[in-house]
Amino acid sequence: MSIIRNIVIGTVAVSAVLGGGGWALNKYLEAANKAAEPLDSRSPIIYLYPEEDTEVNVQLDLDGEFTVLYPKYPEGGWTVTAAPDGTLTDENGRNYDYLYWEGMLNMEADFSEGFCVPGEDSAEFLEYALDELGLNESEANTFIMYWLPELEANEYNVISFQTENYENATNLQVFPEPDNVIRVNMAFYGSDVPVEIEPQDLSSMNDVSREGFTVVEWGGESVEP
Repeated sequence: MSIIRNIVIGTVAVSAVLGGGGWALNKYLEAANKAAEPLDSRSPIIYLYPEEDTEVNVQLDLDGEFTVLYPKYPEGGWTVTAAPDGTLTDENGRNYDYLYWEGMLNMEADFSEGFCVPGEDSAEFLEYALDELGLNESEANTFIMYWLPELEANEYNVISFQTENYENATNLQVFPEPDNVIRVNMAFYGSDVPVEIEPQDLSSMNDVSREGFTVVEWGGESVEP
């Protein structure tokens, strides 16, 4: 018989299944095998926050291929004038809130640690997790509004925030060099039952001080179980 242990994060209870985890283990292994295929990295967006108006060049090299880029990505990368409030202005005077891309990544999502979250608790969990990872309220709200319909449609979601494997697949270079880079990438899959997973330590992933010229990026991947 499986024993369900509730782990309280903020006011959200995330579940881990202890013992009798054959089904859960099989679903994890299936997800891991599926992740060996190219992953569709959806809605990664890049914010730039210099301390004063600054011309910034952003280059992104994928282990994979782009499917969407906005604004247009010229040879040599994006070049924009970034304001301290995050407003980006291109050479034609058009303003943007962020730089946007999507692509197919040759990346294996790592589900060795993470969280199993009831779908109905997704918003509350993400409010907590994204704050721990260094997003401000505006960035977190945009993230949550993008992913919430998909997360709430599942009984449970197995969520793991990707770090080294994501950074290896997406080489982000910014000139002038920023003082702080915060990258948040969420891989997840839906489940009908709680799934055993070791809780992930979010507090050590990013420098959340946001001092000096700060670059922020978020995005995610939905992995089929």
